[in-house]
This record gives sequence, C-alpha cells and structure tokens, in this order.
Amino acid sequence: MVTRFRRYRQIANVLWKYGFGILLDEYLPSVRNWRFMQRHFPQQLPVYQRIRLAIEELGPTFIKFGQIASTRTEILPPELIAELQKLQDQVAPLPFSEVRPIFEEYCGDLSCTFRNIDETPVGSASISMVYRGVLADGTPVALKVQRPGIPAIIEKDIVILRWMAKRVETLFPDLKVYNPGGMVEDFAVQIRKELDFIRDGKNAERLTRNMQGIPKVRCPKIYWEYSGPRMLVMEFIEGVRVDDVEALRRMGHDPKKIGKTGFTAYIKQIFEDGFFHGDPHPGNLLVTAKGDLVFLDFGIVGIIRPEKRWVFINLLTSIVTNDIDMMLRSFEKLGIQIRPEQMDSLRDDLYIALMDYSEFQLGEVNFSQMVSELTAVMRRYSLNVPMNLMLMLKVVMMVADIGVRLDPEFNFTRYVEPYLEDMAARDVTAQEVANRVRRSATTALEGFIELPGNLNAILRRFSSGAIRLEMVDTDLQRLQHAMDKSTDKILVGLIIAALVIGSSLVIFSSRAGAAGIADLFATLVYMSAVVMGFYALYHSFSH
Repeated sequence: MVTRFRRYRQIANVLWKYGFGILLDEYLPSVRNWRFMQRHFPQQLPVYQRIRLAIEELGPTFIKFGQIASTRTEILPPELIAELQKLQDQVAPLPFSEVRPIFEEYCGDLSCTFRNIDETPVGSASISMVYRGVLADGTPVALKVQRPGIPAIIEKDIVILRWMAKRVETLFPDLKVYNPGGMVEDFAVQIRKELDFIRDGKNAERLTRNMQGIPKVRCPKIYWEYSGPRMLVMEFIEGVRVDDVEALRRMGHDPKKIGKTGFTAYIKQIFEDGFFHGDPHPGNLLVTAKGDLVFLDFGIVGIIRPEKRWVFINLLTSIVTNDIDMMLRSFEKLGIQIRPEQMDSLRDDLYIALMDYSEFQLGEVNFSQMVSELTAVMRRYSLNVPMNLMLMLKVVMMVADIGVRLDPEFNFTRYVEPYLEDMAARDVTAQEVANRVRRSATTALEGFIELPGNLNAILRRFSSGAIRLEMVDTDLQRLQHAMDKSTDKILVGLIIAALVIGSSLVIFSSRAGAAGIADLFATLVYMSAVVMGFYALYHSFSH
C-alpha cells in the first residue's frame, strides 16, 4: 500500500523531473535540496509533450485524468489535446498470484468453476487486467479484474489533483478560464464510476437491449453469478479491430457496410436512446467472423435526458445546415452562458467557421475538422460547455473518423441528414412533445392543488413572525421622505391628544374648586389643541 507521504514524494519527483517544479516551490520550499530529486529533465522538449510524459509517469489516476481531459476540446489548447490523445493506458501486468484472491472471492474454488484460466493477461491497463478463461461447461469467457489497492491510490491522487488545480489557478490566474478545479471534480465523478464494475456490466446490458433493433450489433453477455464490484466475467468474443480494413476484407466483409452499421448504431444511441457508448476508439469496437460489430468497455457512457435530446438534435442540425440562430438557441437551452457584449462577434465567428465548409463538395467536408473549428470558437469566448455535450461531440468526431478509414468517400453530413429529417418527422417526436405537454400539465395541476396549503403555511409563518420581508425601492429617498411625513403626523397627533387630555383634566379639577388663571390657561390650551386637530385633519385629507 502506498502511503500518502510516499505518493507525494513520487509526484514531486516527477514534476521536478519534467520542469514543473514551480508548482512545488511554495508548498515544499526545500524541494530543490531533496536527494531523491532527479534534476535532469528534457527541457528541450515542448511543454505539452513534457506534460504528457509526466502524466504517463505519474500513473493510472493521472493517465485517466489526461484521457478524460482530452475530450475538453472547447477548453484546452489544440496542441495539448493532441498530446493527451496519445496517452497510452498500458501498464505492466501483476503476477497472477496477486489477483488470485479476487478471483476466488467471486468464483470460489477456481478448479471447480473453470476448466482453465490463462495466467498471462490478454490486456493490462491502469485500473484493471483482462484474462481469458473457460468455464466448467466449456464457455469461453473474459475475466476483467481490478488491480488490488487501486481505489485507495486513486482517492489519494484525487486529493493531490485538487491541490494541484488550486496551485495552478493561484500561480497562473490566466489559466482559470480552463477551470482546472471543475475538470478535477468531473474526473473524480467519472473515475469512481469506472471503479464499480457492476455499473460497467449494467451499462453493457442496457446497450444490448437498446441495440436489439439493429442487426449485426451486439455486446458481450455478462455472467453475474461470477461478477461483482471488482470483477466482471463476460463472454469472450473473437474479432478484429474495426479500423483494420485489410483484415475485414480477408474475412470477406465490406468495410463500407461495417462503417454504416456503426454509424447507425451511434446515431440511435445518442439521439433516440440518450444512452451511448462513450469511448469508441477502434480497440473497443471489434468485428467478428460473422460480420457482427461488437462494443467493448462500458466504463464511460454518455447519458442525455429526453428533454435535452431534442436540443442536441437541433444543435447537430444547425451544424449540418449552417443555421447560426438555431445553434445559439440550442446553446441557450443547454445552459451555455453568453455575455450580451459577446453575442454579435460570437455570431460572426460561428458563421465564418461554418461557411468555410459550406462551399466544399460532399466528399471534401471533414466533419471532425469542422467541429474542431467550432470548439476553437467556444474556447476563444470561454464558453462553459456541459460535459455531456463535449462527450457527444467527441464520440461523433471519432465515429466520423472511423467512417473515413472504412470508406474514404464517407461524408458525415450526407449520412446524417436523412437520420435528422427522419427523427424530426417520426411519431416519436410527436410522442415526445405529448409527453412534455403532459409533464407540464401535471406540474401545473399539482401546483394548483397545493396552492391552498402553501398559502396557509405562509400565513402561519406570518403570524409566528418567521417570515422576513426584504424590500428594494428604486427611489429610496422618496420612500424615506414618505416615512418621515408619516412619523411627523403621528407625532403631531400624539401632542394634540396629550394637550387635549391634559387641559381637560385641569379644567375638570378647577371646576371642583375655585376658578382662576389656571382655568383660563387650560381653556386656551384646550381650544388651541382643538384648532390644531382640525388643521391636522384638513392637512391630512388635502394631501
């Protein structure tokens, strides 16, 4: 188990090695004198390349963080994105003896459950390793097992990443626009999900159900009796990478047909189901000897709520049809904040980015490059874009790139337009509108039913003094003047009342005894108070 101090020391060593010691100077002022520090690093290399090399050496948590950050093309510079996309999640495997206890935890006696398990993994990544085995009934399976102790390492690294994000924002205020703290929090949510292999298996089953209407698309079967949070046993499927064109042809498959099948599957996942495979690099897409397209690795999935799904459709339609107004309306509905003073220049830049490609012939349009131009505009204006939107754009771009590899004449715009028109015209659109109307009507009815109870609660809080009213007036001086006049009138009324009552008592007492000067004075005061009272009434009614 890696102690926190040891992990800090490892990270400090790597940061200093690759020239990022500035992050450590204030927090660890004596770091320059530490004996374990490797003082030589390749300063001649570009800074973004050194960032990538440092991330690879820092280990699994940082590699995953870099891979997820590579999707934020609207925030990070293109040169950094290009380096982050090179991150290789390949780690030396552990001895089988170290992971055997996990196998036995979920599968019991291995000699009874399996005919055999190949102790050399077929894949070894930062979080997990994959082994090939055969169940007792002869079924070939893949066994995905979590590296022992990896959750504790990741939790320690998340704490360190948070600290590093704060240091970056403090030392380099200009980098706050990249929102490093927010990126770390998004990463923490995602990596914790990936550590739960049950979620991974459930994602596979949900995708299988959603893909039932598309022939030749499938996912591995999950064997839940041998699976749990740290281990997943699934069907082992033989196949070749989807981008291996020569292998596909040797198997007798038409690469163009495979590309169209994959494209159809992803369009359905994103815009109809709102649940899509979020990591479509070619290693996660296999083609079998029968021509089936197989999805693998379900740790990253995108989820889009039904009411947002149609916004995404409109956004993609606006890109395809060069409709800037529709695009800006879609941004607004997605909660993307645009400052009023930026609106006109942003509209111009978006228009230029789209029009640059509108003159191209169908075979010349590079959709990925067009989306890259749009995200560059978003980056210039520091737009805070929802992560699921960027994940969707990343997936669409990767699918478009695979489509071009399988079919050099593949044109994303030409392929997607019929799907968008079909989705706009199908009954599912009307059904969705009906559902939204029903939800709105239900919400309004519930509010109406709850109105008497809410009013009663407000009145009870008024009576108990639990409600505090805050009033803002646009003309505070006028309000103060009105309050002063009211106070003066109340004061005059009190004085008049006091004079009347006092003089009446004097007159009453003088009548009981001898009349004199006091009686005369009291009478004058009484008459004066009456006159003042009538004047006050007149003044009040006249104003």
